Amino acid sequence: MNNRNRLTTYILAALVLGIVVGYIINAYTGDARRFSEAMSLISYGFLRLIKMIIAPLVFATLVVGIARMGDAKEVGRIGVKAMLWFVIASILSLSLGLILVNLFEPGVGMPLEVGTDTGVTTTGFTIKDFIGHLIPASIVDGMAKNEILQIVVFSLFFGVGAAAVGPRANPMIEVIDGVAHVMLKVTGYVMNFAPIAVFAAVAGIIAKSGLSVIGKYGIFMAEFYLAIVLLWVVLIFAGFLFLGPRVLALLRELREPTLLAFSTSSSEAAFPKTLEGLERFGVRNRIAAFVLPVGYSFNLDGSMMYCTFATVFIAQAYGIEMSLGTQLTMMLVLMVTSKGIAGVPRASLVVIAATLSQFGIPEAGLLLLLGIDHFLDMARSATNVIGNGIATAVVAKWENELTDPVKEDLAKVDLR
Repeated sequence: MNNRNRLTTYILAALVLGIVVGYIINAYTGDARRFSEAMSLISYGFLRLIKMIIAPLVFATLVVGIARMGDAKEVGRIGVKAMLWFVIASILSLSLGLILVNLFEPGVGMPLEVGTDTGVTTTGFTIKDFIGHLIPASIVDGMAKNEILQIVVFSLFFGVGAAAVGPRANPMIEVIDGVAHVMLKVTGYVMNFAPIAVFAAVAGIIAKSGLSVIGKYGIFMAEFYLAIVLLWVVLIFAGFLFLGPRVLALLRELREPTLLAFSTSSSEAAFPKTLEGLERFGVRNRIAAFVLPVGYSFNLDGSMMYCTFATVFIAQAYGIEMSLGTQLTMMLVLMVTSKGIAGVPRASLVVIAATLSQFGIPEAGLLLLLGIDHFLDMARSATNVIGNGIATAVVAKWENELTDPVKEDLAKVDLR
């Protein structure tokens, strides 16, 4: 068993053990809250380690990739192709969520919670907010806050500038390339703690909420997970159209980061492993290092589908009729707002809260979701990883930058 398969096995075992231990603590002890708080510290520490990696990793890999392209027109062409895929995937995700929530009607007959404090702070979306998330006032500030989109914008300018300087920038590019390789090694060290973090995250949430919360909202969760499965089918089929049977090999490479995102309910935690998996699959580093970070801001397929699904669910719970035109307008609003708030903690809930206020739906309806949001976030985080992995591979295929490692290995054997 190689190291990657071993880590996957450990994560799965930690996931199951976390459910069992969390249930025992919830059902048979009176100190579940303290246990949950202790476990949250462990998972919080792991996610902090991941956040520590992301800014230098994104900056280093993206700058090196763009600088070695050597042509600003090529960068623009790849960016346009990536954005085209992201827009199409966004429309599919939002539309599928809208269709399925109207088909299932999970909010009809749902008992409403008492209270109005959702604990989610939101403000109306403005173009100024979007620009603030897009352009860094200082790259140091952007890195400190892990604003991926800001890091991408700065790295884009920096990489193009380095390419324009030419040979004089080569020593600097070599140093930055060294930083990227060091950060990938650090990633390996941090990932050794993943099973412990997965156990802590799952055990803590089960100990706090118990399995009863899953039973209470079982139908809603089952319907949402079915919607997620259908979205996976759509994304994989889209990938198959461009990658052919190799899409299955891609899914095998994405298995570990997807499981990590699912277990920790954080697609951000899976970023380094996703980047590694794409390169093993055959995506050139310069493509993967450019498209994947951009996808983390513009291509959150699972989160976008959840936004339409959850918003209409809350409207159904309050008995509020939404016409087709209103729902389509809401979808267009979500298409924009889901891009402008990337990187914000509990971003999906913030986007939903902003959307509810714009369409006259009580924000208190978020209380229907808060108790189970962690379990829903697990599914949408895993979906974000799959969606971005397929998007990056397809763009690499369009650019003729997708190799087949198996064929290359066989060619080397023949030459010997």
